[in-house]
Amino acid sequence: MTPTIQLQWDAGADPDVGLPSYETQGAAGADLRANLPERDKITLMPGARKLIPTGLRMAIPDGFEVQIRPRSGLALKHGITMVNSPGTIDGDYRGPVGVILINLGTEYFDVTHGMRIAQMVVAPVSQATFQMVQALDVTARGTGGFGSTGL
Repeated sequence: MTPTIQLQWDAGADPDVGLPSYETQGAAGADLRANLPERDKITLMPGARKLIPTGLRMAIPDGFEVQIRPRSGLALKHGITMVNSPGTIDGDYRGPVGVILINLGTEYFDVTHGMRIAQMVVAPVSQATFQMVQALDVTARGTGGFGSTGL
């Protein structure tokens, strides 16, 4: 089943920026674009983070979420990534969608109006039932934590 994500422009958004789009036939993520109220740019100084608006609101069908992920090209070329990666948009959220970008690079970076800033992946969701027990089942790994399976 292919889910349908209903979209709505946020107040003041520029519809000419366009909807999220898959750039190739095999792409898992649809690119999201910056939709800046002043149609200008937002400068990220090295180490700075800012909420970048997409101009979108969405309705996600029951049983799905939207994951917001960094774009690998921005990360490799400029050190631009997301603080909360992946970000999750829950199916019952209807507010404005923004992307928290951070500049881990050494140079100033301008996020411009219409720039592809992140990608969104639609994923199925299930909710678990939580049960307190006296003991957990035993596994080969046991309590081995960070790095316990090797480098």
